[in-house]
Amino acid sequence: MLNKKSVKDIDVAGKKVLVRCDFNVPLNENKEITDENRINGAMPTINYLVEAGAKVILCSHLGRPKGEFNMKYSLAPVAKRLSEILGKEVKMAEDVIGDSAKALAADLKDGDVILLENVRFHKEEEKNDPEFSKALASLAEIYVNDAFGTAHRAHASTAGVADYLPAVCGFLIQKEIEIMGKALSNPDRPFTAILGGAKVSDKIGVIENLLEKVDSLVIGGGMAYTFLKAQGHSIGTSICEEEKLDLARDLMKKAEEKGVNLLLPHSSVVATEYSKDAEHKEVLSEDIPDGWMGLDIGQSTIDLFSEEVKKAKTIIWNGPMGVFEFPAFAKGTTEVARAVASADATTIIGGGDSAAAVIQLGYGDKMTHISTGGGASLEFLEGLELPGIACLEDK
Repeated sequence: MLNKKSVKDIDVAGKKVLVRCDFNVPLNENKEITDENRINGAMPTINYLVEAGAKVILCSHLGRPKGEFNMKYSLAPVAKRLSEILGKEVKMAEDVIGDSAKALAADLKDGDVILLENVRFHKEEEKNDPEFSKALASLAEIYVNDAFGTAHRAHASTAGVADYLPAVCGFLIQKEIEIMGKALSNPDRPFTAILGGAKVSDKIGVIENLLEKVDSLVIGGGMAYTFLKAQGHSIGTSICEEEKLDLARDLMKKAEEKGVNLLLPHSSVVATEYSKDAEHKEVLSEDIPDGWMGLDIGQSTIDLFSEEVKKAKTIIWNGPMGVFEFPAFAKGTTEVARAVASADATTIIGGGDSAAAVIQLGYGDKMTHISTGGGASLEFLEGLELPGIACLEDK
C-alpha cells in the first residue's frame, strides 16, 4: 500500500483532473462551516494542481443525503470558502454528472477549479455503480484520490472511477500512508500504542494487529473495564462487553507471550451515574463499589501511562481515556494528550475523538501527524487493505 504514485509522478499540465476530496465539513443552521480542518487538509494538493496548470474538478460527499438531491447537504458553502482561500472563483456545478457538471468541465481553462455537487445525491455512489463511475470519470483525464477519510469505502468516487482513469493519490493520502505506514512497518522503538474508547469490539482487529508490532499497549477508556472484569475484578456498573471477556483474556495472554507490556488503569474516577454533574470519587480499579461506574482514569494511572509514553520513540493514539465531553471526566484524556505532545517521539493521532480532543486542547501542532480519517485510520492500523488506496497505481 505504500508505493503508490502521487500527483507528482504524473504530468497534470493542461489535463482535466478529477480530485476526490473529503469536504464532509460540519455546517451550522446558517450553512456556515464550523470546522475547516478538512478543507485545509485538501489545499496542498489543490494548490499544486492549480500551479501546475491542471484543470481541476473537485468532488466530495457531505453528510448522508441517502441518494437524493437534498439541498440541506449541498456543497455550495464549500465552493464559497474555497473561492476565498484560492482568491479566485470556484464555480459550483448544480449536479454531479448532469448538464451543469459537463458544461463547467468542458469550459475549464488551465488553473481553473470547479466543484461538483454532493456525490451522495446519487444512490449509485455508495453502491459503486460502474455506469455512474464511468460517467463521473468521463469528465476528466486523470483521477486523484485525496480523501483519506473515505478511503476504507469502495464507492464510485473513491474507487470505481479508477477503473476508467489513470489514478494516483494526493498529498494528504500520501502523508497518511507514509507516516502511519512507517510506524507499522519500521517504527523507531520503543513503540507504544494507546487505545481508548468505549468498546473492545470496535478495536479487536487493531489490538490483534498492534500486538504483533508494539513494545507496549496502553488501554484506557470504557474498553478497559472489559479487560479488568476479565481479570476477575469487580467493576460496579462500568461499561462491559460480557460476550468479549474470553477474547480479552486471550488478548492479555497473547500480549504476555509476545512480551508486550499491556497497561490497564489501576485507578479510576468513578461516578454514581453517566452524567456531567454526577457525584464522583477516585478508587482502585480492582474494587469499584457496586452502583458506581468508571468514567475516567485516576491520577496514579495518569502517572503510569505518562511514564510509559515518555519512554517511547513512536506513539500511536486512538480513542479517549474517559468521558472527555464531561469536564469532570476529561482529565485522563487531557493529561495523556499533554504527555504525548511533550514526548520526544513520532506521535500519530488516529482520527476520530482523539484527534478532536488533541486539537481542542491546543496540542495539534505538537503532534507529528493527526489522521484525517476515523474509520479509515482504524482499518489502516488493523492492517486491512483500503479500497480507495488499493485502486491507485503503483510506482
